[in-house]
Amino acid sequence: MLYLRPMDRIARIQEFLAANPNDNFLRHALALELLKTGDTAGASALFEAILTESPDYVGSYYHLAKLLEQLGEKEQAIGWYEKGMIAAKAAKDQHAYNELQGAYEDLVY
Repeated sequence: MLYLRPMDRIARIQEFLAANPNDNFLRHALALELLKTGDTAGASALFEAILTESPDYVGSYYHLAKLLEQLGEKEQAIGWYEKGMIAAKAAKDQHAYNELQGAYEDLVY
């Protein structure tokens, strides 16, 4: 199996995004790769863009809120966990809801 370094994976995802700039799966994947390189600002901006444009993209709520939590932005993290729980409930995604709720409760209580 071919192993790609993080910067190679980022470049590869960016190539795919050039052809499909609104693909939330690719944007989410790019944000996760940026996190691995320590680019928290880039990752945060991507997660926020995804959720602003596609609030039903449930998978990004947890990652954005967790990132904000790690950056010490507790109130912002709480807000994104709450929005994520609402979106997960609307999508009938119980697994995502439970993950978001658990992380939210760990942070708040």
